[in-house]
Amino acid sequence: MKVWLLLGLLLVHEALEDVTGQHPPKSKSPKEPGENRIKPTNKKVKPKIPKMKDRDSADSPLKMQSIMVQVMDKGRFQKAAATLSLTAGQTLELRCKGSKIGWSYPAYLDTFKDSRLSVKQSERYSQLTLLNSTAADTGEFSCWGQLCTGYICRKDETKTGSTYIFFTEKGELFVPSPSYFDIVYLNPDRQAVVPCRVTVLSAKVTLHREFPAKEIPANGTDIVYDMKRGFVYLQPHFDHQGVVYCKAEAGGKSQISVKYQLLYAEVPSGPPSTTILASSNKVQSGDDISVLCTALGEPDIEVEFRWIYPGQKGEEIDWRMPMSVKRVNTTLPSAN
Repeated sequence: MKVWLLLGLLLVHEALEDVTGQHPPKSKSPKEPGENRIKPTNKKVKPKIPKMKDRDSADSPLKMQSIMVQVMDKGRFQKAAATLSLTAGQTLELRCKGSKIGWSYPAYLDTFKDSRLSVKQSERYSQLTLLNSTAADTGEFSCWGQLCTGYICRKDETKTGSTYIFFTEKGELFVPSPSYFDIVYLNPDRQAVVPCRVTVLSAKVTLHREFPAKEIPANGTDIVYDMKRGFVYLQPHFDHQGVVYCKAEAGGKSQISVKYQLLYAEVPSGPPSTTILASSNKVQSGDDISVLCTALGEPDIEVEFRWIYPGQKGEEIDWRMPMSVKRVNTTLPSAN
């Protein structure tokens, strides 16, 4: 009897140890109909790093927008190519989109205030028209939008357009020069240009020294040829002095340019000096007054005159003639 009692107590003791070693059962609530049976996770989501194109656009370069088109016949338009070749005598019409447009064209047209050239600004675009074109009109035509605050305007670099136009004329391989002999100054601190430009894109152009007679190679190191500028001396030095000329060949014909005297001038370059003088410091109401502005500086330097006076918008005049003294005179309207 005692044996059975001890055996029973031993079994009860083992059962109690099994119960105390187990975890309490998890309470499960019944799922509602339509309840999502996927358990939510506590995983951390990595933040999405934006791609380069999604980042602040301030770090990226400004997107250029061409605003120039060429007006064709019958009211058609086409995008102005980087270079155009037109026959002399044709009418050139270029149009640039914008309410305030600035223009640049060959200095030959601006210097002599050619009546064949006209620029008209409308509400949505500006149009440049050149009548009875000649070989001398060969050059770059460009336009740009203007951002203005009052009388002061600056160029909008994002809205521009340009084209270099060759006006081919019979018997003229070179762009005509106003003189038969020209002077090119060689400065050691900047490039020098022998401006023998051609009117035919396919023309072969070479540079020659008059004495001793020989061809000067454009080797790409000291001298290069740029169809928009001419022969460019990259690093002028004393040995480049002398008289030179250019020779062009195209369509089985050849032509020699005017001669250029290359003079070496080892003088540091500097800004021009200016003076302004009025015809009178005191006028009566209704009288006219004349103002003369003079710029004195190195030859072949670009000088820009900007006039600002009461009651009128600023007028910009760009002078690029090879002169050591440049003057511009304006007569103001009747004084009030």
